[in-house]
Order: sequence, then structure tokens, then C-alpha cells
Amino acid sequence: MAHTVVIADDVTGANDIGIMYAREGLDTLVYSYWDKSGGDYEDCDVLIVDTDSRFDTGENAYKKVAGALSLFQKEDVKQYINKQCSVFRGNIGAEFDAMLDVLNQDFAVVVLGFPDNGRTTLHSLHYVFGTLLEESQFRRDPVHPMNRSDLRVILGSQTCRPVGAIHYEVYDRGEDAVKEALKEARARGGYCIMDVRDNCDLEFLAGILKDEKVICGSSALSGYLAKVQDFSQKRSAPAGHRILSNKIFCVAGSLTPQTVGQTEYLREKGYPVFELDTRKLLEQGSRESECRRLTEAVEKLYENGEFVMIHSMNRPEMVKETKRMAAEKGIDNTGVSALVSDVLSGIAESVVKTCEIRKIIVCGGDTSAALCARLGIGGMRVQNEIETGLPTCQSVRAPYYQLALKSGSFGSPEFIEKAILKLTGR
Repeated sequence: MAHTVVIADDVTGANDIGIMYAREGLDTLVYSYWDKSGGDYEDCDVLIVDTDSRFDTGENAYKKVAGALSLFQKEDVKQYINKQCSVFRGNIGAEFDAMLDVLNQDFAVVVLGFPDNGRTTLHSLHYVFGTLLEESQFRRDPVHPMNRSDLRVILGSQTCRPVGAIHYEVYDRGEDAVKEALKEARARGGYCIMDVRDNCDLEFLAGILKDEKVICGSSALSGYLAKVQDFSQKRSAPAGHRILSNKIFCVAGSLTPQTVGQTEYLREKGYPVFELDTRKLLEQGSRESECRRLTEAVEKLYENGEFVMIHSMNRPEMVKETKRMAAEKGIDNTGVSALVSDVLSGIAESVVKTCEIRKIIVCGGDTSAALCARLGIGGMRVQNEIETGLPTCQSVRAPYYQLALKSGSFGSPEFIEKAILKLTGR
């Protein structure tokens, strides 16, 4: 059985934490909970189960986490991690509670900071590139608008367990002071939010937390845990299956500034980029016509080309218009997001199968999950890092695909071009 088991709330987050271990040479596998392959999990160093639960109700998210933990034997597992969005979007309390309940634990440390992607925590207040969370781009998130910055308050509103904190001033007094503070927090039970100013804090905390049974939060700490934990029985990841075709399809459903910037970068560089008119998805006739238009245009380009991108409409005024039209039909923002992801993944599935494409880039967790489900990709082996927290993966069962599944809010403007080069080995 794996040394470390991670339960992640979406597939891009699963890959994000997976590369933290894979880049240290650890065999790291990601499986989708919907696949429920349980006893068919391959032996590995780090096993990650993606529950695709960020957009569920709290009750369903709890059930998925509990169900995921029931899929394997736990005797040899040294550490469990619940991987969440690095700005606490989703069913944080329900998923953390499920971890403690099922594992019969009373306490978990929460480390959300991810300095390399601009997330820091000071006195339990969370920042995104130096801006308070409630004032950052995530205050406008269409499904989970973040209007508070205090992680104790956010988590406390979703759990009945106590939520404490240890601030960076304690770190500055040394390791013994932190261990004593953790001892006191453990006696109270519940959760303890840890400050993260920079990567030095993460490295320091990893040495202290390497033997904690349950850790919750973002992926960044795992990059340091992988360096200090005892993987004495480390397995060697098998070589990936060779994929000869260099045709790549890219689909983007995220509306974050990062993904918008990456899309514009490709367009300015002359790559073929098509836009899905989301206003046309609300009626069956116009939806079918729009899907047919894009599918035919993309398939024609693959007669001679190797790359095409489709993205959902992302101009603010058009997004607002889509939401207004949807609201008139009784469809809320979550419903719109699900509809767009379903349509994009449906177009992608058709193109991938018709044009025999085996290399895919997806921007956005919801769209990534929808496409993986359509293609039957239930398990992936994490391979190579493109940028921080953004790896390539390969499916573990035929037909074999190479994938780069990107969280919407991660990556430089050049990320997609870098992913193309990585996937083609250029």
C-alpha cells in the first residue's frame, strides 16, 4: 500500500499535489473516485483519489471523501492529506470532518499557503499575491465568491470542531516552541491553521509535521514533505507508453485572469483559437448548432495541423450576458458552469476520437473532470513538471493519453505553449 494517501477535491488539484511527490522520484498515481476501481489500484508510493467534490453539496462532499477512504486498506499508510483549493473554495469543513471521522482522528493541521503561486497566510489572514483574499480576483468567483480572508472564520463556518491557529512569531522562537504549541492545539482537538510567509516556513514546517497522521490544505507543503519523509521502500515508476502522434487538443473552461491571459497569448502568437459562444448553450437547437460549428471547424484544421484550442467565452460583458440569460431560465451560476463544462468536454471527446488525438491540455478543474469522465480516464501516473504545480500525466489504462490538466488560476501566460513543447518533447 502507499506510504501517503491524498484525497483531492478536483483532478487539477490532484495533479498539482501529485507533482510535488513525483519530482522527488516517487511513483505517484491519481485515480478518479467515480471510477471506483478500489482493489485495482496499482502499488505506488503516493496514491491520490480525486473526488470531484468542489461543486457538490457539503453532504455529498462528505460522503465522497468517506467513500474514497474506504476503497483501500489503511494498515501501512503513514500519512493522509486532504488537498483543497489554495484559496479555500469548496466544501472545506465537510471534507476535513470526513477525514477525521473515518480515520478516527481528533486533530488535523491545516497548511494552505503556496508562496510559489502567490498564496500566503499571516495571522490566519490569507493573501493572493499580497492582496487580501476578499479583495483578490477570487471575490468574483462565479461559484464560490470569497468575501472573507480569515481562514479561521472560513473554516469555522463549515465545521463544529474548534479551529485554532499558530502564527509565525512562534516559528521564530524555534522548533521546540512550535512543537509545544502543536501539543496544546492537539489537546483542544479540531483544526490548527498554520501561517506561511514563504517557502522557508514550508521547509521548516515539513520537518515538524512529517509524522502527522492527517494534514489538510494546499499542495505546497507536500513538496517539502517528499524530501524529508522516509520512503525507504520507494518504487520506481515504470516508463510511460510511447505516443507517436503529436496532435494536441486544448480546451479551456476557466474564466480566471490567468487562463484568459494564456488564451490571449496563444491568439497573439498565431495559434488557431476558437471561442465557444456560451449564450447559445441555453436552447437545445442553438446549442447543437454551436457544437456542430466548432467541431467541424476544428476537425478540418487537424487535416494538416497539429494544434487547436477551444475556450469558453471569457469577455466580462459576454459572461454577464450569459448569466443574465441563464437566470431568466432559472439556471444559477453553478448550473451555467456545469453546462459549459459539459458542452466543452462533449466537443473535445468528439474531436479527440475522430482525429485520433492522444495529447490533451485542459484549463479548468471542472472541464478537466468532465473530459476525463467522458474519455474513461480513471487513473493517471504523474510524470513531468511544466510549471510549479502543473505536471504532465499519462493514463494508466489503454487507450493511453498524455495530459496536462491545469487549475484555472495557475500558470504563466506562456504556460500552454510550454505544455505543447513538453508533450511533444521539443
